[in-house]
Amino acid sequence: MSTEANKALIREFFELVWNQGDEAAIDRFIAEDAGGNDPDFGSGREGFRRQWRQWRAGFPDLRFEVEEMIAEGDTVVARWTLTGTHPGPFLGLAPTGRAIRIGGMSMDHLRDGQLVSGFDGWDNLGLRQQLGLIPEEPPL
Repeated sequence: MSTEANKALIREFFELVWNQGDEAAIDRFIAEDAGGNDPDFGSGREGFRRQWRQWRAGFPDLRFEVEEMIAEGDTVVARWTLTGTHPGPFLGLAPTGRAIRIGGMSMDHLRDGQLVSGFDGWDNLGLRQQLGLIPEEPPL
């Protein structure tokens, strides 16, 4: 696939799987044996699906806004902003009703039109602070 086709595939992945909450689309986009850097997401398609369900339960209005994207060969890097509201349980935390806004990046490797591995970096501390799990530090 061309780099433009790979970028389009990643945009469609974010839109269908995350923004529209289409669980069936996971089978289309995530390879059965996909790997990643986040041990919380487990491995493979079913590991992704388990974590996806937890995120969707905690943040049913979850939305990824892709801010920019770079592709080279079968690798696509996307910088994104994640927003949502927390009306459901998440990370063992009872619903807070709080809104979140988190920045992050994903570097995904594709093969035959599916994500085979990914590396995500995002503001995990900011998420926990916004949910009240960790106190926000006072400004300097």
